[in-house]
Amino acid sequence: MDTGTIIMAVLPLVFISLALEIWALIDLIRRDRREVQGENKWIWVAIIVLISTIGSIVYLLAGRKPRIEGME
Repeated sequence: MDTGTIIMAVLPLVFISLALEIWALIDLIRRDRREVQGENKWIWVAIIVLISTIGSIVYLLAGRKPRIEGME
């Protein structure tokens, strides 16, 4: 395999990972701290940014609580 083929194979994965991280961070910013597990947004920011794709998935699946009525 040449370098161009490898880049073309990896590039979509990089974009998906980046999009997932941005989605998780935007969701976190828009939520009230009471709607986040542990009620500490800074810990979730660190998890999302430092652990990247896995951190984003963990936040989206387990880090969010149900929305509080009237908080939108």
